[in-house]
Amino acid sequence: MPINSRAAQERIKKLRNLVNKYRYQQHVLDRLEISEEALDALKHELKKLEDEFPELVTPDSPTQRVAGKALSKFKKVTHASLMLSLEDAFSEDEMAEWEERLHKQLPARHFDYFAELKFDGLALSLIYRDGVLVRGATRGDGKVGEDITINIRTIESIPLALESNPVASSNRVAKSARGEIEVRGEALISKKGLEQINRAQKKKGEKIYANARNLAAGSLRQLDPHIVSERKLEFFAYDMIIKNGHARHSEEHEVLHKLGFKTDPYAKVCKTLTEVFAFHKKITDAREKFPYEIDGIVVSLNDNELFARAGVVGKAPRGAIAYKFAPREATTKVLNIQVQVGRTGVLTPVAHLEPVNISGVTISRATLHNEDEIKRLGVKIGDTVIVGRAGDVIPDVKKTLKELRTGHEKEFHMPRHCPICSAPVARDEGGVLIKCVNKKCPSRKRKVLYHFVSKHAFDIDGLGPKTINALLDQGLIQDAADLYDLKEGDIAPLERFGEKSAQNIIEAIAKSKKITLPRFLIALSILHVGEETALDLAEHFGSLEAIEKADSAEILTVKNIGDVVAQSVHDFFRDEHNQKFLAKFKKAGIEVARTARRKPGKLTGKSFVFTGELDAMSRDAAKAAVRALGADASETVSQNTSFVVAGASPGSKYAKAQKLGITILNEKDFLKMIG
Repeated sequence: MPINSRAAQERIKKLRNLVNKYRYQQHVLDRLEISEEALDALKHELKKLEDEFPELVTPDSPTQRVAGKALSKFKKVTHASLMLSLEDAFSEDEMAEWEERLHKQLPARHFDYFAELKFDGLALSLIYRDGVLVRGATRGDGKVGEDITINIRTIESIPLALESNPVASSNRVAKSARGEIEVRGEALISKKGLEQINRAQKKKGEKIYANARNLAAGSLRQLDPHIVSERKLEFFAYDMIIKNGHARHSEEHEVLHKLGFKTDPYAKVCKTLTEVFAFHKKITDAREKFPYEIDGIVVSLNDNELFARAGVVGKAPRGAIAYKFAPREATTKVLNIQVQVGRTGVLTPVAHLEPVNISGVTISRATLHNEDEIKRLGVKIGDTVIVGRAGDVIPDVKKTLKELRTGHEKEFHMPRHCPICSAPVARDEGGVLIKCVNKKCPSRKRKVLYHFVSKHAFDIDGLGPKTINALLDQGLIQDAADLYDLKEGDIAPLERFGEKSAQNIIEAIAKSKKITLPRFLIALSILHVGEETALDLAEHFGSLEAIEKADSAEILTVKNIGDVVAQSVHDFFRDEHNQKFLAKFKKAGIEVARTARRKPGKLTGKSFVFTGELDAMSRDAAKAAVRALGADASETVSQNTSFVVAGASPGSKYAKAQKLGITILNEKDFLKMIG
């Protein structure tokens, strides 16, 4: 959307204030109340605006500096050469633009690139004299850092004396170790290390750490080196500064490794940008399997002479860039808020957004959940918000950036009547959800039917939303029970259908007549009854008839069920309309199998949550496997969760498990456990 200079100036001012606020939190206070990805999005927008309006760039802009101030509790040291930060790119197009700028700066040149992992830790500078560590410092503001040598000496992956074996001493490595050299790299804590520390913190009833980066930064700023030693930090070297340095950046990595440093084992030379893109995709696909948090790759000109000639612009070298992963969170604007009516009649406000790329997918809508959540977020139409998406979780609004308001934003109020059928709406017993009271509301009817035929309910092959819509629009069905009265001749005349497809659908409907009790309960769209609650009800009562007869007090005795759910189940089966609906199923010949109580097994008393994609089996199969061994399988991570099993590309459950100190299993460990 085009923006004029005056509007850009106002937006830039607000963005600078907000970025400065969050950068201070991150780099000085070691805490950040929004995600680093959301901060990246704000900085990226600011940089783009300043590129478009260069006359608005000022020396005090966050784009013109490196990081925060040095803390006063450590001795300050001045770096011999600036410790620069990197500009960010989030797409192949932005990487191509970067290469184009390099060609303008360095015409008639072919570039080799060096690509390496971008570790999410704390940048350090190490000074060695004649092979002995004499000083270690943080980056600070790029010019002045903090002398934390006493803490750095506790990190075992940092050599106190450089390697001088016969192999090293006979070549360029030995020369590199002479005199004074500076080694730069990243200090970090592994994902497993974070889990272990959080488990210990949880047992002691003390603070749980949100992420490994903040824990690493906070650890290195401890005055007591014994605390640092207990945190088991690691260090990966990525750069070295010496007199008459090496010709290529890739050579520096080789030398650093031979001098005794851990270096990135995945780093590689790429001959073209296409090879860089392939490397980025490979790392993206394997991202969650790495033992450390990484947020992208760093791509540099491999030729150090060309790198130096490219120079520096603002806070960043022209010859290197951070090619980041598609963010799980980003900032965007709320264009409108509209209400959807779900299958249980619940009204859900949905934010319509300026399209934004999150986790590689363009997002234009995000749920606001309910009226209370809108009040908590304080979101208005026109606001700039942080939107998050992780794994299979639908996008939602995480935070409203009220500091960026212009005064033209509009309040949103939930409707008093259903936007579909105009019937009155009412709050549920818990006072949180607002529902359409019309059980014949067209929106409710359609979504109930979509759910009824879905995978976790009756799983009727060939009956998708388009077919359901056609059957409803032609008056062939009024509810799910009517599906079992359909004949081939009813379906074949419909548009896009023929005799064969009609026959296939009728056969699929007939096959679905035998169903388990948990799946039948899920299909009924009872408010607050999901997969786990349906299973608990089925195992407790054994049959549909027993549930139909149970009063709310008896339902309340089922494990994991509280007052609200018990009342909802009781009310559903006491409702006259629902009783007639269930009678139609019995008349149609639906057979609901009895459910036996789960037998105790070696995992009895344990609770599992699954996230990400598993290779050896589906998530449903994994849930069935742990249930067969006596355990529970839940969709929600809580203090009561025993294990989180993480496959490829796990979602927000993974991060929550880390935060709560819950044991995280990879697929290999999980298969051993259930084997």
